[in-house]
Amino acid sequence: MAATKVTQADFEEKVLKSDVPVLVDFWADWCGPCKMLSPIINEIADEAKGFKVMSCDADENPDILERYGIRAIPTLIVFKNGDAIHQSTGFIPKEQVLKLLED
Repeated sequence: MAATKVTQADFEEKVLKSDVPVLVDFWADWCGPCKMLSPIINEIADEAKGFKVMSCDADENPDILERYGIRAIPTLIVFKNGDAIHQSTGFIPKEQVLKLLED
């Protein structure tokens, strides 16, 4: 199972009100590093235990990017209890993505 898509319409419900941590991948179709990161994000989504993995198209959801000050993609943000607690911009390997999920 791939990362679940999230949009402006359901961001609050799926991410901010989640009872478990949520890793959100902000990406775009035209972004090379995003395409490199996508299989890693989907693999982590398949293996996820105790957290959720969401995917947010940057071009379709500019309000969310503005809200969190995202100026470059790919950007990964981990949300816990409605707060952005960890963030990374650019391609990173799977091990570093998983470290973002550690408290």
